[in-house]
Amino acid sequence: MQLGFVTAIFGDLSFEEVLKHAREIGYDCVEVMCWPPGVRDRKYGGVTHIDCTDFTQAQADDVRGLCEKHGVTISALGYYPNALSHDAAEADIARTHIRKVIDAAAMLGLPGMNTFIGADHTLPLDDNLLQFERVWPEIIRYAENRNVRVGIENCPMLFTKSWPFGWNLARTPSIWRRMFEIIPSAFFGLNYDPSHLRMQLMDPIAPIREFGPRIFHSHAKDMRIDREKLDRVGSLVPPMDRSTAKIPGLGDINWGAYIGALSDAGFDGPVCVEVEDHAFEGSLEKRRKSLEISYGVLRPLVA
Repeated sequence: MQLGFVTAIFGDLSFEEVLKHAREIGYDCVEVMCWPPGVRDRKYGGVTHIDCTDFTQAQADDVRGLCEKHGVTISALGYYPNALSHDAAEADIARTHIRKVIDAAAMLGLPGMNTFIGADHTLPLDDNLLQFERVWPEIIRYAENRNVRVGIENCPMLFTKSWPFGWNLARTPSIWRRMFEIIPSAFFGLNYDPSHLRMQLMDPIAPIREFGPRIFHSHAKDMRIDREKLDRVGSLVPPMDRSTAKIPGLGDINWGAYIGALSDAGFDGPVCVEVEDHAFEGSLEKRRKSLEISYGVLRPLVA
């Protein structure tokens, strides 16, 4: 396995500055955020460390040169929009740019890119699966033709505006099974984040036994369930009303058991820290400290 982090935490820094921090702390790789410039759709979104809009082979060569200079690789390119949005313009922008990120990953010689399936939160599950079947097989064929794997993160994107269905279909093992029946391609898999299962009051480790071969990439984000809030407001509220995103080691997830389950499943890919912990927002020093603490927790486990 390789230990990395998601570059969104350093959205105000250049790509080379991100690589410099990664090298100094000791990380092996980074997942590079690739939103279209000027599109900031939510907190932690809208970060562009590599602009894939009109990406060229010369730009790819420059990016690879910076990685070689700092001794840090790219685990994958990341872009997490809503390709099944009820807003047709939003969905079209997402689908178009996902293809551009796939193209950039191919030019960089990367094994994959990570994204969301998306969802129309105004429709029920079966209607969303029909829309998924209309839209996503062609995107995955596009990726296959470029030898790029697509890893889907399992974040449900459950907020007040998207409650109760969410803005990302791929949120539970039962839905993953249906997705993989519709698209059995070996180029279609998961960017597995245990925090989103814990957030939904589910076992974050058990599904690895079944879906291990489908896990292309992993996010390392912790989650803490606030028992006092849960007891007060119940489970039928947006999950982040009773949960708190934390860096690894400061939440409820057993990271030794998690990494052990990944290794048992034969996973040998990137494990990338994703920082969305409010306690480490603000100054560059705080954000870097979040990555240093996470490194200290995970490095003994990720050889």
